[in-house]
Amino acid sequence: MDTNNESSTTDFILLGFSDLPQLEHIISGVVFVFYIMTLVGNTAIILVSNLDSQLHTPMYFFLSNLSFLDLCYATSIIPQMLVNLWGPTKSITYGGCVLQFFFALDLGATECLLLAVMAYDRYAAVCQPLHYTVLMHPQLCQKMVLTAWLGGLGSTLIVCSLTLKLPRCGHREVDNFFCEMPALLKMACVYSKVIEIVVFALGVIVLLAPLSIIFISYAIITQAVMRIKSTARWHKVLNTCGSHLTVVTLFYGTIIYMYMKPQNSTSEDEGKFLTLFYTIVTPTLNPLIYTLRNKDVKSAVKRILCERKWSAKS
Repeated sequence: MDTNNESSTTDFILLGFSDLPQLEHIISGVVFVFYIMTLVGNTAIILVSNLDSQLHTPMYFFLSNLSFLDLCYATSIIPQMLVNLWGPTKSITYGGCVLQFFFALDLGATECLLLAVMAYDRYAAVCQPLHYTVLMHPQLCQKMVLTAWLGGLGSTLIVCSLTLKLPRCGHREVDNFFCEMPALLKMACVYSKVIEIVVFALGVIVLLAPLSIIFISYAIITQAVMRIKSTARWHKVLNTCGSHLTVVTLFYGTIIYMYMKPQNSTSEDEGKFLTLFYTIVTPTLNPLIYTLRNKDVKSAVKRILCERKWSAKS
């Protein structure tokens, strides 16, 4: 217990990619570019969804929440990562590490639940079009988003409290570029099988249960799409559902691989680059996926720009 208290008063060392010094500058440049794209893309989605009245629908309400999640998630990790990559030291305070660990885990868990909510929204839009506005009324949408946030928070509090109680016996080196749970578990100087079981159980709830809802929703959607005779409506359904499915595949694929398998079965470098993908690349791709495949967002951007142009002239 004393060693744990002692280690909580010292800085941690984020090893990151220090074993690959020749790649650090390249990685920092790529990460910086992706971070700027994340900020611009997700902020644009939030602004467009709120400024254009035609996008005041459940789908874009959920999408703006997803963009806000991605903004917060990336910001909780990338600035500290860039500081460590550019600066001479690679340290982070104990408090900073705890906050980074908590927010990254909380936002990641919330995104899992939010993607399931968005899948249900697509099911209601495609399979219950006549009753869609009744089913997905604003109060229900707000409650579903709130449930996703609270669900992520509850699971995170359990995992964080258990992980941070593990004695580290003076170990200060975090073998990753941010304070992520697998890296913190490896720092423990006691066998953490119980923690792994708890994490696996929560993973089933937070990861696999929402994923099951997504699969069921899209199984029903697929059946409904096969009966659609209108080519225009068929393409519209595929565009909106295809964007969500692409985001789900990118996000869930890497997360499940990292968290639902034994921690010692992933090599260190493989784990770091997988983590780099779902923490850096995925938040950048989400707005691109939705805007490139979605004519409504493109039209809304054009309308807003035209309105601003005319107001500036007048």
